Amino acid sequence: MIKWRILNIANSLSFYRIIISPVIFYFAITGEQDLFAVFLTINLITDVVDGYIARKFKMESEFGARLDSFADNFTYLLAFIGIYLFKLEDILPHITSFIIFAGIMISTLIVSLIKFGRFPSFHLYSTKIGGYIQGAFFIVLFVYDFITPFYYFMIGWSILAALEHITIQLIIPELKSNAKGLYWVLKENKH
Repeated sequence: MIKWRILNIANSLSFYRIIISPVIFYFAITGEQDLFAVFLTINLITDVVDGYIARKFKMESEFGARLDSFADNFTYLLAFIGIYLFKLEDILPHITSFIIFAGIMISTLIVSLIKFGRFPSFHLYSTKIGGYIQGAFFIVLFVYDFITPFYYFMIGWSILAALEHITIQLIIPELKSNAKGLYWVLKENKH
């Protein structure tokens, strides 16, 4: 039974995202923007697919949640690297909002590392939706072009989701995976 919890399709997709990350990084630093965009897009799509498969086929586990979050961190780091290397000119007019966005996103990791000694794997509804919006933004940015209203929608949603994430980290006594959101955490703490 434990093998099934670790070796399943959903976790294999997360492992893929981790294993392919150095290749995507290589495409970034060698200026291969098209290959970078293709493989980053695949990473973003497999992030959506692995979560769906895990929920649909009851493959959710603490290990899978942590693995998925770890793979997500690599994917988003690569997206930021790609923005810096390939799309900085598009971001520069909006650099203040981008720095605030990046700082708050990084703060979710820092707060967790300081308080709990490990990376979070909450998978809040708000951050899942935010991840889909961010993924769509990155795909559109690298495959098509920078769309200002979409950018600000992504930034606004992401900041609100990250603030919910940080708030939960500050009020819970121990880190757990797969929390739904602040409402559910507060409801659970009342019992």
